[in-house]
Amino acid sequence: MRNVTKGLAAWVIAWSLLIPVVATLPGCAAAAVGAGAGGALYFTSRGVESIVDATVGDVAQAVRETFSDMGISIEDTKTEEGGNKREITGKKGNLDVSVHWERQTSSTSKVEVAARKNMAEWDKDYAKDVLSRIVKKL
Repeated sequence: MRNVTKGLAAWVIAWSLLIPVVATLPGCAAAAVGAGAGGALYFTSRGVESIVDATVGDVAQAVRETFSDMGISIEDTKTEEGGNKREITGKKGNLDVSVHWERQTSSTSKVEVAARKNMAEWDKDYAKDVLSRIVKKL
């Protein structure tokens, strides 16, 4: 019985030392969330991101459809680098929603979503919902 107690004590000590270290990791390194068609969604400091199996054109269509479905009004669109980098920003109530995506390969894109409540506060759950819906449309 003493060996079991010692083993348990060592386990508790090890985890109590590890948890504070994990808690200080940057957003995307600390937690990945639900997988979609293109892969995992990763939390960032402001929202979520994912690499998806879709061209930038396909992502553009999925973003517009998702904004429409969710009642997010489009306020601005940007296209750079011959269409390889794009962004759509919109508004839903008090949230400023932005989706930025760029070509990674000929058939994949990196998509980032942020939903800002105010100058210092971000709604990562809403951003995750937006990105999950975009991924489902691809």
